[in-house]
Amino acid sequence: MYYLYHIPGKKIGVTSNLNTRVTLIQGYKEGEYEVLDSSEDIDYISDKEIELQKSHGYKVDMQKYSELMRKSNQMKINATEQTSTFPYPVDKLKENLLKNKDFKWETEHGSFELTDKTIGWIMKNVKVSMYNEDRSYVYNKALSAHLTDKTCNSKEPIFNLIRSWADARGIFDKGNSHTQYVKLMEEAGELAQALLKKDEPEIKDAIGDMVVVLTNLAHLEGFAIEDCIEAAYIEIINRRGEMINGTFVKDGN
Repeated sequence: MYYLYHIPGKKIGVTSNLNTRVTLIQGYKEGEYEVLDSSEDIDYISDKEIELQKSHGYKVDMQKYSELMRKSNQMKINATEQTSTFPYPVDKLKENLLKNKDFKWETEHGSFELTDKTIGWIMKNVKVSMYNEDRSYVYNKALSAHLTDKTCNSKEPIFNLIRSWADARGIFDKGNSHTQYVKLMEEAGELAQALLKKDEPEIKDAIGDMVVVLTNLAHLEGFAIEDCIEAAYIEIINRRGEMINGTFVKDGN
């Protein structure tokens, strides 16, 4: 069954799994979206999607849902929680990705589309499957972070964006400092593992996750992370010391 869903003021789309596509991936709960139509006929629902996107004034998809799904069956990307695996060895990956430009697939970290930007990142970060040399993969979380890097160039400061994100998800209303501290320790553990493996994408990802958690923890304690960072910098700006066994030791210790 295919569902035609509407997120008021945002978009109209089609999916065969509302919970995964709309709730888990896009973050909208029941009541925050509506099902406009449903059908087992993929061509009918695809035509209806385009029709309603136009009538509501939303962005109209370049390709119909039915076309993307048929292309998806040919591409056969295996998306798990952590990775997206391609059915090609690294030396043949780029040519096949270029042949399938505009192809989209869904993961728990969002929907991805094969564009020049996405393909360029994939080719720089792709890894050979440890189970099959004729297959290759990338980390979904790292790809998602790359595609959303544009938020860092927004006129809105990044820490404000983080706080808005956390507030919209109830972290400030339903969370507390203790749970955020536990989350911080989890992320620190992931960073330790990534450092041991020398996994650069995971190192970057873990550092970013820790900054996000610290931003939320500071807010829950009544501070702005910017003020915490500034206070720390003022404390260290004139500090003197020396490097001992790879660690900076301040004078007086």
